[in-house]
Amino acid sequence: MNKTKKVLSTKLNNSKNLNLIINSDTYKLAYEDLGFLSRNEMRGVRMLLEITKPDLILEANKILSTIIIFGGANIAEESKTREKIDDIKKLIKKNPSSILLKRNLNRLENLLSMSHYYQSAREFSKLVSIDNQSKVCNSHVIVTGGGPGIMEAANRGAFEANCKSIGLNISLPNEQIPNAFITPGLCFKFNYFALRKIHFVMRSIGAVFFPGGFGTLDELFELLTLRQTGMKNKIPIILFGRKYWDKIINFEYLADLGLISDEHLNLFEYTDSVPEAWEIIKSANI
Repeated sequence: MNKTKKVLSTKLNNSKNLNLIINSDTYKLAYEDLGFLSRNEMRGVRMLLEITKPDLILEANKILSTIIIFGGANIAEESKTREKIDDIKKLIKKNPSSILLKRNLNRLENLLSMSHYYQSAREFSKLVSIDNQSKVCNSHVIVTGGGPGIMEAANRGAFEANCKSIGLNISLPNEQIPNAFITPGLCFKFNYFALRKIHFVMRSIGAVFFPGGFGTLDELFELLTLRQTGMKNKIPIILFGRKYWDKIINFEYLADLGLISDEHLNLFEYTDSVPEAWEIIKSANI
């Protein structure tokens, strides 16, 4: 009897140990072990994956070329901004001495004055997409950061034209949810800003920058630097909304100081017109 119990106990222990072996992280295939892939030592592998995955999918979808659209995440369509203004005015009535509420109202009114850029981005995207996409050709596909504001407007324009558009989203501490107008299967989530920048630029034949904040300025100077140094082939870089850009950046002053050459002022063009922006890109014959 004791011998039988011993045999059963041994079998039970062996079974438990085998389960521990099979369920151990070390027994997982390396590419299935998320804990292993998340280690600092595996950063290079993760970076390679972020380069390769979108590239293969875009190739499979026959995306021949892209047009980048950047702009502020806070520039919404007029009706939504007006709703926020109405809401904050109600709060001010209850608390008329609040400096913060008045500051926020002023900011919203400024954003309202820029809401026409949302519509322009939407119209531009629709115009470009209709002109260039078909069942056999996917050129000049709109690509954005995939978030709200101007990004949403650009993806929306392509969506309303029944055309493809791409979203290159980024993993942030405050999670940024993709806008609902990106083509399913063409929205990508990145951990590394640097690799996201690569995918913005590598297929691009033009870029349109609408008013925006740090992110927009970052991408603008990134692309201007690539063009200035010859690391990126000649493509149209369009600053949409001259009044805004003249106030934000004094490029002529940089040239006057000798910090950039006069010829570098030709790396970009200004416009306030959707048809003109599209004509600038078309006439580049890239």
